[in-house]
Amino acid sequence: MTPAEDEGPSGVHCRLDELLEARGMTLTRLSELVGVSVVNLSILKNDRARAIRYSTLSAICRALDCEIGDLLVRADA
Repeated sequence: MTPAEDEGPSGVHCRLDELLEARGMTLTRLSELVGVSVVNLSILKNDRARAIRYSTLSAICRALDCEIGDLLVRADA
């Protein structure tokens, strides 16, 4: 089975909830700033995303004034 076919945990945790709370920002507001639907951000937030575009990742980090490593961390560490 290849990694793309694996339906198990990705080993990556998205800290979107914590970053939003720390900044007093809602998922809806982030969606407006980034141009990504609330549904897609929710999928990312709940660790159900299988992939993310670099442009989306960069836009989220710009909106939250954070680094990629602040947003995405290894869940198996």
